[in-house]
Amino acid sequence: MKRPNTRTIVALSFLAFTTAVAPIATQAGNPLGRILEGGGIALAVSKFGPQVNDFVNKMTGMKDDNLEVTKVVPIISAGKGVYLGAVQVAGPRLAVSKVKAVAQLEGKLSNFRIKALVPVDTTNPTDKPSRVRGVGVTGVIDVKL
Repeated sequence: MKRPNTRTIVALSFLAFTTAVAPIATQAGNPLGRILEGGGIALAVSKFGPQVNDFVNKMTGMKDDNLEVTKVVPIISAGKGVYLGAVQVAGPRLAVSKVKAVAQLEGKLSNFRIKALVPVDTTNPTDKPSRVRGVGVTGVIDVKL
């Protein structure tokens, strides 16, 4: 029997962990469920982020070097509710080390819906996050529930 490769194990572990809290979180009006889901995604990103980052780098042909590195961090979207997920960011090593999350801001200009992805230095939106300059988003990681 063929042994599964590391990428398969990482992807399945990330999927299993994030979906384990989904049945609780999807119950309407269950604030505890939403907290568990958010905590589960944040924990999954902190636990499996490096492996997911390696997977995205292999998929895109990116190689970390002395000039530019990548990292997977949570994405926090606020609007009509708060949503969590994960993204890969890339940039100079010092700047990427400061990124703790990406804030997704949404706006509307005429008939256009605009989403801005802003690397920030905190995971807590009430801490007045500061933009980390010189870092961009290079990948979006989501889970189909």
